[in-house]
Amino acid sequence: MNRLAVYCGSATPEDSRYIELAREVGATLAARGVGVVYGGGRLGLMGALASGALHAGGEVIGVIPEAMIKAEVANLECTDLKVVANMHERKQAFTDLSDGFLTIPGGVGTMDELWEAVSWAQLGYHNKPVGVLNAFGFYDGLLEFNRHMAEVGFVRPAHQGIIIAEVELPALLERMAEYRPHTPIFQMKAEDL
Repeated sequence: MNRLAVYCGSATPEDSRYIELAREVGATLAARGVGVVYGGGRLGLMGALASGALHAGGEVIGVIPEAMIKAEVANLECTDLKVVANMHERKQAFTDLSDGFLTIPGGVGTMDELWEAVSWAQLGYHNKPVGVLNAFGFYDGLLEFNRHMAEVGFVRPAHQGIIIAEVELPALLERMAEYRPHTPIFQMKAEDL
């Protein structure tokens, strides 16, 4: 994996562990020679992620919608800052520029990005690993909900391994590197669906 799209929040929670985690993720990826593709912001976990990677000498590609530039939240220190028209173009750029997706704690926007990466993998728009760093148990509920969807029958057996979750980054990156693509819906026959 040469580059990972990293999904995370632009907020700064009171609990400083989240900011420190984002900074460590950026630094760790840079130390491993993995470039960061992210939302291009300078605030919250986004800014900490970029800062960690940049200070460790890593590549940081920000992809930010025009409206966010006007709101003056863009991180102008990125190795490369790509300005796109809207969120749809932003998520397409994440997919085009990365070799996989890594989700760390975040809010609604982070969930939107994560679920789209999962949905696109399931359908066959990409065959890249989708990782979730479940630091501090942040994603326990989401992972339980994903299991529930599978148990009820809304996630096919072939797609139940799309989300790769770990509590430690090194283990997650190892599993993501070993990911073998599943059979996407586009390649299935009606009787398999």
